[in-house]
Amino acid sequence: MAEQIIPDDVRDFILRHIDSVAQLEALLLLHGSPNGIWDTASMTKRLYTSEAEIAELLAPLVEDGLLSVSGGIYRCDCVEEHRDVVIRVAAIYSRHLIAVTDMIHGKARRMRRVANAFKFGTDR
Repeated sequence: MAEQIIPDDVRDFILRHIDSVAQLEALLLLHGSPNGIWDTASMTKRLYTSEAEIAELLAPLVEDGLLSVSGGIYRCDCVEEHRDVVIRVAAIYSRHLIAVTDMIHGKARRMRRVANAFKFGTDR
């Protein structure tokens, strides 16, 4: 069902760049508040998680060019190739939260199965 609701480019973006719902919500928080001053402490109050987890969630987004960080302040300064799709992700997520979260959780389950396969393979 998610495949029918979520356009291919949005699905590809999420599968390529988003590892958890918390990470998506961090990206969308920054995207939705471009003039806000967001450090890990202020984000913990909105996302109900620890500063360490926020920093861990944001690092890959910075590496992928979706966020920038300067002096501990994060901003959603997407590189041009990602700007439009982030806008579309925000719109799809606001209308189809369950489909998007199911897709993200499915990705996480697949990653765990692969990791476990390697772990079991080394135990022999």
